[in-house]
Amino acid sequence: MPKQVFLATRDLVFRSKLARVVVAAGAEVTRDEAACELAVLEIEPAGSTDRITRLVARGTPVLAYGSHVRADLLRTAREAGATAVPNSQVEERLAELLGTM
Repeated sequence: MPKQVFLATRDLVFRSKLARVVVAAGAEVTRDEAACELAVLEIEPAGSTDRITRLVARGTPVLAYGSHVRADLLRTAREAGATAVPNSQVEERLAELLGTM
């Protein structure tokens, strides 16, 4: 069964790019956050840190991404247990994570 990846992003174009990376790695995008094996979350929306904390607590790896000018949010996501990268690196890091899972 392919790996299940949950994508939480507000930008539909960006979501499409990430979904292509997921499919190219032989995984599937899921809408079921509770059943995913990897979660990819945008860090800008309110409540993202709490979401990261919940996912990490249940053992789900989290790749968080956001603007490079929001170093504070990237740092907070890392402190919550996520791998956090700027927008420019998320596609590459997602492919790496899927290749090692």
